[in-house]
Amino acid sequence: MQKTHPGKGKPLYRMFNNIPHRYDLMNRMLTLRFDEVWRRKATRLILEGTPEKVMDLCAGTGDLAVRIASQSKKTTDITALDFSENMLDLARLKSERNKVDGRIKFIHGDAANLPFKDQTFDSIGIAFAFRNLTFKNALKDDALSEVYRVLRSGGRFIIVESSQPRSLVMKWIFRIYMKVMVDKIGGLISGHRSAYRYLAYSASHFYKADEVSDMLKEKGFTYVEYINLLGGFAAIHIATK
Repeated sequence: MQKTHPGKGKPLYRMFNNIPHRYDLMNRMLTLRFDEVWRRKATRLILEGTPEKVMDLCAGTGDLAVRIASQSKKTTDITALDFSENMLDLARLKSERNKVDGRIKFIHGDAANLPFKDQTFDSIGIAFAFRNLTFKNALKDDALSEVYRVLRSGGRFIIVESSQPRSLVMKWIFRIYMKVMVDKIGGLISGHRSAYRYLAYSASHFYKADEVSDMLKEKGFTYVEYINLLGGFAAIHIATK
């Protein structure tokens, strides 16, 4: 029986499979390198309690997985999963450059149909991809149910993602920044205008932090909290099963 391709039928698959070579550069430029600061905070939370098995979900080019590997014990079992082969290829190269390639298992897989047994992971992290899983995505419920299923009881799901500032002034600044820097300039420099138009639109219209908390609670997470970053431009969510 032919194996189903993890990206088949996914609305964002082609976009993310086509933009990886400038993806890291654009992230650094468009976030003024704050993405690295926020990912570092998320890593500390992911590794709290010294988890034995950790997954970087929707790993992309491997920034979070490499950071986890660099900061965790040698015995920590680390998995990086993504539906884009091109993203994973760059993640493997990044892990080699950072001398942690032997620490990470790279899996080409589907977040809405995870290839793991129930309660496999002690900690699951996702960095700047939760929006793609949940914003106007018909498979949102499937993906969140899968995360809950493969996370052990007492395990934590750590999300670092763009958010919505509460202040009307900050919200206006945020939306202007997304429209000008991400949509216009990001699209021009990257050569992928439609991809950066989507990124700007989805970030500008994404859920508020408390709405994300409600979404996670509805899926069964018993304890959910969040930390606002840079006036609400982004947030880290901590959900415990």
